[in-house]
Amino acid sequence: MSEDAPYLLPRHAGEIDRLDLQHYAIRVAMDGATHRAPVRSPALVLDVGAGSGQWGWDITEEFTAAHVVGVDLVPGKPRWPERYQPVRANLLHGLPFLSDRFDLVHQRLLFLGIPAGSWHAVAHDLIRVTRPGGWIELMDGPVAGLDNAGPAIDRLLELAVAAADARGLDTSGKVYQSLDGYLRLAGAVNVERRELRLPVGEWGGQVGSLLATDLRVGFIRMLEARSEIGRQERTDLLRRVQEEYERRQVTWTLALVHGRKPEAAR
Repeated sequence: MSEDAPYLLPRHAGEIDRLDLQHYAIRVAMDGATHRAPVRSPALVLDVGAGSGQWGWDITEEFTAAHVVGVDLVPGKPRWPERYQPVRANLLHGLPFLSDRFDLVHQRLLFLGIPAGSWHAVAHDLIRVTRPGGWIELMDGPVAGLDNAGPAIDRLLELAVAAADARGLDTSGKVYQSLDGYLRLAGAVNVERRELRLPVGEWGGQVGSLLATDLRVGFIRMLEARSEIGRQERTDLLRRVQEEYERRQVTWTLALVHGRKPEAAR
């Protein structure tokens, strides 16, 4: 990662696998849907912070005439589909596209990578590249966003918040609370917000098991970057966290919002 990209988790060779787990968990939780914005037959779709690229790959299967551009700082999975184009770019420097281009602009779970003070500018840029009448969809949550947490989870989240704060990321939950507001202030209309409460742990079936694995891998990488925390402490803490997932039936609540760019004035 470049110095001006404050992504919380250190880049790792297995990050693609973790992001795929996360993608599949969210898709199952959304009853197989890739999006909630009421877009129909999009010709050009943009995925911002594309990660592994799997969301965009799924879109090419759902909309067989759509071309998808996936933007990220680092490469996603190789051997992408014919109608998928990866682009390496830093969102914080502005999206490298002309205005009024995309029928659907999608961004998911970048609360670990966008500084707290940059969200308004990012929302305006997402609106800028969306064509008049096109849709923007965002999904995000708070850094300390696990519900029904016990002392082990609280300790882990305390470490996560400290790491996020040191990078200028939102640690107050304001991004999660204001996600729909960012779109409205940027000029979007027909903005809708819903909460997606996801189970974490085997008690929550397929979604819970996938998310527990996703979070475990992410927390391991975060803890490994903290030199003051020894291996045995990491192991014990993560074991107690896993136990709390089951005993307390922990959930993770995300905000899912979408809005439309106004039609151009005639």
